[in-house]
Amino acid sequence: MKKITWILILIVLSSVIGFPMRVYAVSYSPVEEEREKKIAQGFLEVGDIVCMFQSGTPDVKKAINIGDVLVVYRERQKHSLKEVGKIKVLSYSGEDYLKGEVVEGEIKAGDIAKKGEAASLVISSGEKCK
Repeated sequence: MKKITWILILIVLSSVIGFPMRVYAVSYSPVEEEREKKIAQGFLEVGDIVCMFQSGTPDVKKAINIGDVLVVYRERQKHSLKEVGKIKVLSYSGEDYLKGEVVEGEIKAGDIAKKGEAASLVISSGEKCK
């Protein structure tokens, strides 16, 4: 009990004498908070690296080349597709995977990246690509 009393006296005296206590506050801008929400929901934004699954068949490898930009679609209700962004193909990764960079929009796993009739499925961020 004596310790608590002395601590309270010390706090009161320090504020009276002129030793102000410092209080630090951290605030995040609404933009940063919105980005954190999107990341938590699995969205990838411009500059993020993604991994895409593709069939590995010769016709897909012939249609999709390194440096190509694929248009990315998300399936909506009633199975209609909505354009949500674009991915630039950086490299092939193994027989069945492509590594790409998001160049436009907000993309997440499950989206479909297409060039002509060839398509690939966005499966994860680039770190998980073989």
